[in-house]
Amino acid sequence: MGEFKLGKERLHLNLARLKKEGDIFEIDVDPDLAMKYKKGDTSVSIHEVLKAEHIFKDTQKGLKASDTVMKALFGTDNVIEVAEVILKKGEIQLTAEYRQQLRDAKKRRIISIIHENGIDPRTKMPHPAQRIENAMDEAKVKIDEHKNAEDQVNDVVDALRKVLPITFSKKHIWLHVPASFAPKSQGIIRSMSKLLSEEWKNDGSWEVTVEIPGGLQEEFFDKLNSMTHGGIQSKIVKE
Repeated sequence: MGEFKLGKERLHLNLARLKKEGDIFEIDVDPDLAMKYKKGDTSVSIHEVLKAEHIFKDTQKGLKASDTVMKALFGTDNVIEVAEVILKKGEIQLTAEYRQQLRDAKKRRIISIIHENGIDPRTKMPHPAQRIENAMDEAKVKIDEHKNAEDQVNDVVDALRKVLPITFSKKHIWLHVPASFAPKSQGIIRSMSKLLSEEWKNDGSWEVTVEIPGGLQEEFFDKLNSMTHGGIQSKIVKE
């Protein structure tokens, strides 16, 4: 984390920082856009990334980098060109506050994934999101703000099993949807499940076998039954 003093104000900044031949070069950046830019997202402009078009050698002291030094080390003293090099080759340093925001967002995503895919093996029912969060706190689960939420799920589940009975399951379900409900039920079925097979009958009804996360079974049937007034036929063919 870097800090930039401006008069009596003290601003906490997210920085991109590069050390080159003993000299430090820093820029003040929007953290989300900076990370996208660094990953090669061509929709993000360097001008959007920079919160101030200045190159600093010490943001804490508010000291700008020397044009002469930049020209010697980068071959240019153009702020934009130097900033591009700093973003591509340097490190993005995030404030503690922003890192916590990232962890919180990834934690919510992980909880959602576990709620949708995990069940209590004793009851075959999904754990409520609050129960999962409480168990994560009890197990002292650490979220890595630098890793995708999806890549952390398995490690989190392993930690949770010490305090919470949980297993991931996929269910295969056969459905027969009457012709009168077949068109409008497709949205729910296709968005909440993976279609394994489907067949349209001569009478306009729709037979389909789908795969859904075990934790979504109750919500899946609640939505379908509400839409079809209980007129849908179903059978679990694989658990």
